[in-house]
Amino acid sequence: MLSVDMIKKLDTIIAVHGCDKSKVIAIMQDIQKEYRYLPQESLSYIAEKLGVSEAKVYGVATFYENFSLEPKGKYVIKVCDGTACHVRKSIPILEELRKQLSLSAEKVTTDDMMFTVETVSCLGACGLAPVCMVNEDVHPAMTPEKVREMLAAIKEAESK
Repeated sequence: MLSVDMIKKLDTIIAVHGCDKSKVIAIMQDIQKEYRYLPQESLSYIAEKLGVSEAKVYGVATFYENFSLEPKGKYVIKVCDGTACHVRKSIPILEELRKQLSLSAEKVTTDDMMFTVETVSCLGACGLAPVCMVNEDVHPAMTPEKVREMLAAIKEAESK
């Protein structure tokens, strides 16, 4: 069930794109930016508003890896496990993140919705391996020790 506030936000996002069905990806990107994922009810709503089938909207949402149908934390940490990162020990970095945040392969988001930890095939920064990203910030030459420092810095900034 959509709240009045959510309807207003969705209508604003749709209006920015001129209620143009060819802008469905851009609309979905803006919705995800607002909510950090694509709420199911938002997909049904934009399908109706744009005059396209829900199946088409869901098809777009599930085709592109960038879209998420599950809520994500405020800080999305992507650990690269491409070849260069993997051989330079990205797995201990992933394990340290999971340990520090009490996460696992099945549970990827903290209960307080502060952190989500994901693995990705490549971040395109092979020369900086092993690499992780926190939202849009690249963290090169990561180690388990640097993971602890990075998390401490984020938590300290959040407490201010």
